[in-house]
Amino acid sequence: MQIIVISPEGRDPREATALGRMLAAGLERYHVRKPGWPPGEIESWITGLPAAWRKRLILHGHPTLARDLGLFGTHLGDRDRAGATDAFSSACHDLQNLSERLGAFPQVIFGPVFPSLSKPGYGPRQGFPWERLKGLLSLPRSGAAIAIGGVTAARLGRCHELGFDGAAVIGAVWGSDDPVGAFRELSGAASLLPGGLHAA
Repeated sequence: MQIIVISPEGRDPREATALGRMLAAGLERYHVRKPGWPPGEIESWITGLPAAWRKRLILHGHPTLARDLGLFGTHLGDRDRAGATDAFSSACHDLQNLSERLGAFPQVIFGPVFPSLSKPGYGPRQGFPWERLKGLLSLPRSGAAIAIGGVTAARLGRCHELGFDGAAVIGAVWGSDDPVGAFRELSGAASLLPGGLHAA
């Protein structure tokens, strides 16, 4: 099971240092999601990081900027269709579109699977058809399914049980006093699951 970390939306003075330590500890993919930042500010932030990190960064939106900076790829939101053929990752929040997106993108982030840690009041709807999701994720597919929303180390087993290939986290890492320690705890829990910790 792969662990993906998504950036805090705003400026966090811990971010660059913690990111370097998480990459050194085995983080394969880091999603840069800064929805309130103009492209120039995002570019300035990324170019301030060591160039060697860029191949492990996935930028939310801004496909041209991602290409120009030599990043690993781009992530598209569930309503974003522009540049879909170039994107590595996409978001999906309903089962109707999940199967289609799993066939169109190498990676699809689906949720919320649990009540969100970073967005109070945001979670799975009551009566969500978990067995349908589990059945869908058990079918042969080309894309990796990544769970998001309230994921903690203790909940990774449930993610695996549902058929997810990995989990993306925000609050579990950036809401912690020790983001790197939180990432290590998640990685350790993932390594104990069948199949262990792997890159999706």
